[in-house]
Amino acid sequence: MSTTNARSGVGMSPVTAAVGVELTQRKYPKRRGKWYRPSTLIGKVLLWASVIGLTWVFMYPFIWLISASLKPRGDVFNNQIIPDTIQWSNYLEVWERLPLLAWTSNSVIIAVLAAGLVTVSSSLVAFGFAYFRFPGRNIIFGVVLATMMLPGAVTMVPVYLIWNELGFVGTTVPLWGMNLFGSAFYIFLQRQFLLGLPREIFEAARVDGVGYMGLFWRIAFPLSIPSFIIVFIFEFQASWNNLQAPLIYLNFGSVDQFTVPLGISYSMTLFSPTAGGQGDYQYVMVAALLVTLPMLIIFAFAQRYFIEGLATQARKG
Repeated sequence: MSTTNARSGVGMSPVTAAVGVELTQRKYPKRRGKWYRPSTLIGKVLLWASVIGLTWVFMYPFIWLISASLKPRGDVFNNQIIPDTIQWSNYLEVWERLPLLAWTSNSVIIAVLAAGLVTVSSSLVAFGFAYFRFPGRNIIFGVVLATMMLPGAVTMVPVYLIWNELGFVGTTVPLWGMNLFGSAFYIFLQRQFLLGLPREIFEAARVDGVGYMGLFWRIAFPLSIPSFIIVFIFEFQASWNNLQAPLIYLNFGSVDQFTVPLGISYSMTLFSPTAGGQGDYQYVMVAALLVTLPMLIIFAFAQRYFIEGLATQARKG
């Protein structure tokens, strides 16, 4: 009896060869091209047209903002992408018309403090849930996660009363002081990352006499840098774009204490004709464009860690 390869069919009867080929095809099915990699010219054209169209849809608001920042006062809202008259002086005059430098400095300080504090505090809590084994750990962790179900409007008034009683209303302290106690979402995110680290490393360090804080700073922190960067970027962006909290706590101070979102909202009212302004909204567009650049720069430099951290979480999932 022949033992020739079933794929070739050599040395077999026609029936046996046909059965062998059918079984082989079932075991080794023919690979099909991926749907997003068309092989025909029409498919490639349609794919690139779709990509370019979607890119234009997502980029149009940003392109419109750039165009509006270069227009004179009367042409800001004419929806013309290429301005008839390019007014570069808008980028110089905005610093005289608005305290943009003060707003940007305030936002940077608050965002760095808020992101740094919530990263450290959430990481410490996440390390406790990931490393220590104690009764009721899962119940307590469930209670922490349950706090994410509370809408922000529910805790807004009690939190405001607390800061008002402490005398910090009208200062920037409430904007970053809340992050001293961590965030449930970031605790969950970093706990899942820390659970993926080999426990043997921590046990070996304990044998060598390393304390609990040493386990966190010397082992957990260096191995979890991608998750730390993700949390930092998320919170930095959230703090940078936050309008509600500055509107509540900083609206009682001077204009120079405003953050960027509150300052842009204030400038919209300042230049509004209904409030006595002359409709110089081109300065608002310039300010909005300039304050977008820090987030683009941060993501450009940290995208490697950002993508690495997301990919690591996906592999664990």
